[in-house]
Amino acid sequence: MTLNELLQYHFLSNSMENYLWFLGFILFGLIFKKLISKYLSHILFRLLNRDASINLEKFNDLLIRPISFALFLFFIYLGALNISFPAELTFSNENFNLEKLVHKAFSIVMLFSFLRIGLRLVDYFGIVFKNKAENTESKMDDQLVPFVIEIGKIAVYIILFFVLLGRVFDIDVTALAAGVGIGGIAIAMASKESLENLLGSFTIFFDKPFVVGDLVSTGSITGTVEKVGFRSTRIRTFDKSIVTVPNKNMISAELDNLGKRKVRRARFYIGLTYDTSIDQMKKVVNEIETLINKHPKTDQEGRVKFQEFGASSLDIMVLYYVSSTKWDDFIDVKEDINFKIMEIVKNNNCEFAFPSTTVYLQK
Repeated sequence: MTLNELLQYHFLSNSMENYLWFLGFILFGLIFKKLISKYLSHILFRLLNRDASINLEKFNDLLIRPISFALFLFFIYLGALNISFPAELTFSNENFNLEKLVHKAFSIVMLFSFLRIGLRLVDYFGIVFKNKAENTESKMDDQLVPFVIEIGKIAVYIILFFVLLGRVFDIDVTALAAGVGIGGIAIAMASKESLENLLGSFTIFFDKPFVVGDLVSTGSITGTVEKVGFRSTRIRTFDKSIVTVPNKNMISAELDNLGKRKVRRARFYIGLTYDTSIDQMKKVVNEIETLINKHPKTDQEGRVKFQEFGASSLDIMVLYYVSSTKWDDFIDVKEDINFKIMEIVKNNNCEFAFPSTTVYLQK
């Protein structure tokens, strides 16, 4: 058998030449898909990255793999143009057609590859916006970036979903969109809690009770806001754990934005023994108040007052404000003042009281 006869030999409704063309396109795609995808990625990089907010290596990490996969599918499609579906495998009835099933399956995989590219492009723009937000003083844009990324990804999913319905399953998308208006009411009723959380996220963005980076306290949770999403807000607690709070709870419950205050308050009581004289009490109170007011990291609104006759002590209230919202500064100042209060009590020949009971014996 000559080479020409071998090439024209038919198997499953196609010549060997057609099969070779098909395999050749697949082989070409396997060999050159990475090189071509890298070249296309560089072109996109030059078109999109005009302000040099992201380097080429990171851009390639985002896009080369999904573009490479889409290119390989494209070469399979080009190769398939040279062959026809085998007549021997064309068995169908009213409810099943193998050829159409194969075509639809390939279309679904192709749309999936476009979905990956779209999501990676959204990630790229998210990195760009995040870099720009970090260079501004406002924290509002830091909070808005994750929200915009989520909106972008949802938009990509919705677009690909309608393309899938229209191109693959031959559904009239226009009629479907009109029906969504009616079905939307039922969906809204079924997803009432999700809608409340979504509306809560919009309330957070427009009313601005807090922004990303603020220290907040809501219910039993206190921590730093790390992210505000569609459904929930993520808070990093002092235990370094992440707590996810539904957005509807963030706007319906009492919320204390600790990040908005300029000072932190310290308030506690010290108890002296009952054998402390009036002069000693006055001197201790005055010296502690002078200490607090002259401390370089407190304001001038400190209050030190003899308040109560306790069960086993004479109680002095100590109240002052540390001129910093940072937790580390607060505990450092509080420690420094506590040590000096101990010195004042000792220098005035007084003693701290502790719970005790006095028993009187009658002869």
